[in-house]
Amino acid sequence: MGKWLLTIACLIGSAVLTRWLPFSPYFRNVNTLVHEFGHAVVTLLFRGEVHEIALFVDHSGVTRSTVGGVYGGVAVALAGYATASLFSVYLFWARRRGLERQALAAMLSVAVVCLTVFVRNPYGMLWTAGFSGLTALALAVGGWPARLYLLFVAFLSLEESVSSAATVWIVALTEPEKAGDAAILAERTGISAAWWGFGFTAFSLLCARSAVGHFFGGWGGRKRQRHERN
Repeated sequence: MGKWLLTIACLIGSAVLTRWLPFSPYFRNVNTLVHEFGHAVVTLLFRGEVHEIALFVDHSGVTRSTVGGVYGGVAVALAGYATASLFSVYLFWARRRGLERQALAAMLSVAVVCLTVFVRNPYGMLWTAGFSGLTALALAVGGWPARLYLLFVAFLSLEESVSSAATVWIVALTEPEKAGDAAILAERTGISAAWWGFGFTAFSLLCARSAVGHFFGGWGGRKRQRHERN
């Protein structure tokens, strides 16, 4: 229970603190970019076609794609929230391992691939180009600025991955036909959008718990040390 309380406290704290920063709204599209990138990659894995990714100023996004078969459609719809949540875990894991440069390089690679191959609307292209430039600058500068930049993006991505999944769950409970990926999954599987929204939220919270554990050096670290001393 203590680990879950700490996770919730970190989520609330990051949500409050990041909203005080005047430039934080700009970076909230990182979660959207990774979400849509997940849709695009799984579409290609199922031999579908990605027509475009569009990112918008309200932090929403859409991937327009074509994929055949029920399984392909389900996998693509599942990929967005799963990819965004797992990516936030990766950022904290990389930071814990001292792999900040590799994590920044991964962020930059996703942004550059999306910019050159997928993103086609004007705002999305402008935002992705700007984010690519800032991330490349952080890589070039290195040191504490790069570590601080990564930590800031990691916490924003963590908070956004949970809040966006929870938002879809709430929408699925009230207006299921407007619940995005949950509505698509409901149409393809016959399972209600509310259950899919719950699943997205539960998975994002599990990933958040893992990410917070990496931030604090691993949940089991102290137990292992005591065992070794004994």
